Amino acid sequence: MKQSIVHIALVVKDYDEAIEFYTKKLNFTLIEDTYQPEQDKRWVVVSPPGSSGTTILLARASKTEQEPFIGNQTGGRVFLFLNTDDFWRDYNEMVAKEIEFVREPKEAPYGTVAVFKDLYGNLWDLLELNEDHPISKRIK
Repeated sequence: MKQSIVHIALVVKDYDEAIEFYTKKLNFTLIEDTYQPEQDKRWVVVSPPGSSGTTILLARASKTEQEPFIGNQTGGRVFLFLNTDDFWRDYNEMVAKEIEFVREPKEAPYGTVAVFKDLYGNLWDLLELNEDHPISKRIK
């Protein structure tokens, strides 16, 4: 049996501002942006550059009860983990693009890591896993 997680839904306030942030600030690729008239919503999918794994579905809050979760889908803990093949290249580029880092870079037993906020305040790890980390072997 083979299964995989295809998308992770990220609740956003506005499709276009989210697309702008992810494609311009984080260099993600816009994979799909399809209007669904029967539901008056869009199917918007983005992916990190060079990635062939899980994508992010940018899902606009469509109900009042969803709105409080924009930017706080996990109650203030790191929500998403963006692995890179060059931590310092990406960190410096993100700082230059005024991405807010809330925890400065540090060396950890598993690799180099820093925590940043997306446009709504969700917390992300930017990390470069050590080559001997079990996940590094899976994503190469």
